[in-house]
Amino acid sequence: MTVTSRLDIAPIQGSVSEAEWNARVDLAACYRLCDRYGMSDMIYTHITARVPGTTDQFLINPNGMLFSEITASSLLKVSIDGTVLYRPETPYGLHPAGFTIHSAIYRARPDAAAIMHTHTVAGMAVSALKCGLLPLTQTATRFYGRIAYHDFRGPERDPSERDLLARSIGDRNYCILRNHGLLTIGESVPEAFIAMWGMERACQAQLQAMACNTPLEIPSDEVVAKSCGMYENNSRRYGLLEWPGLLRQLDRTDPDFRN
Repeated sequence: MTVTSRLDIAPIQGSVSEAEWNARVDLAACYRLCDRYGMSDMIYTHITARVPGTTDQFLINPNGMLFSEITASSLLKVSIDGTVLYRPETPYGLHPAGFTIHSAIYRARPDAAAIMHTHTVAGMAVSALKCGLLPLTQTATRFYGRIAYHDFRGPERDPSERDLLARSIGDRNYCILRNHGLLTIGESVPEAFIAMWGMERACQAQLQAMACNTPLEIPSDEVVAKSCGMYENNSRRYGLLEWPGLLRQLDRTDPDFRN
């Protein structure tokens, strides 16, 4: 494999539908934001978006590109059966674990338009705690009681793991992969990203509080139920309000994600 200091990937905007191009731009932005906010793991995790208008195709990063390098044109297009439908001129192909995890969810969840999976230190640490995510903070109550847990059986590279993962997640949009990391599902890329941002911060806060070696102040069951209920009944779709500002931030500092 030839190593170069720059990846020159031909733009494909004119050769895909407008809807697919917009999905590619949002997904490329999500990769850049994941890296910007300290949630990337070099090349070892993945964020995907279903190709608009399809039930069996999704976009995913080539296995070998840093999140800070991802552009709209660099994303692979993959079918749920594992066929690579579009691959840019790079040495990089499809990551087996990325395919297994994301195809499992898209196959089982027609409502899923985007999926984000991370290996942050905080997320991995909470995934290894028997207690999981606790309702220690207001942010945590946005997710508490709505998180699926999936037991670790080794890296998810075997397609037979797909049915087990889909059953573990069910109809929930937040998942802690035990001894592994975090996963969020959204009806849009912005929704999946903002959910991950919140889960990550809730995990960070829990770990810092637990590290203080002093008794934890956990709200009463009644207060937790009230707070969780307020998030449950919130009609605002998280991500939609925040996303334009995040794109403006990228356009000022990192505009080539749109290429």
